[in-house]
Amino acid sequence: MIKGLPEKLKEQREKYHYSQKYVADQLHVSPSIISGYETGERTPSTEKLLALSYLYHCSTDYLLGRKHDDPETMIELDGLKSHQVSALIQFIDSMKS
Repeated sequence: MIKGLPEKLKEQREKYHYSQKYVADQLHVSPSIISGYETGERTPSTEKLLALSYLYHCSTDYLLGRKHDDPETMIELDGLKSHQVSALIQFIDSMKS
């Protein structure tokens, strides 16, 4: 079991008001598997952990407790061109000063 993972998985599921059945359907597993993840009786595979991070719009690092970033403050960069990402980074840096 990975410390803190069960709590984060449950917290994220409840944040989006997803049922365990809904999450299970999205991951193509049974609801008892999701329950096991949330109680710490089971640990998701790398593939399932990645799927959960996509479903919950957060990083795997967040779920694993490696970063204390709040998923609410994360910015989705998929679909942006490199010059758009650069402009966004420059804007964020200017806001920090």
